[in-house]
Amino acid sequence: MQDLYTGMTASSIPGAQWRKSSWSDDAINCVEVCEPAENQVAVRDSKAPDGPALVFGRGTMIAFVEGSATGDLAELTV
Repeated sequence: MQDLYTGMTASSIPGAQWRKSSWSDDAINCVEVCEPAENQVAVRDSKAPDGPALVFGRGTMIAFVEGSATGDLAELTV
């Protein structure tokens, strides 16, 4: 099993099945996600599919999404 880490090339994540929101339609300015391993989530820029990926633990990503939805991260915006 390959070690996954933030900054690795998104195209080098084995077996990745990238997906984006259905709201994105054919737009290319999107964030895409995949679950490359148990309890991990990878994120990449759809404009740069061979660029770097950010790799997070599943719990961290859930906390980020929930915090975004509830406004708990509002103080982080500029």
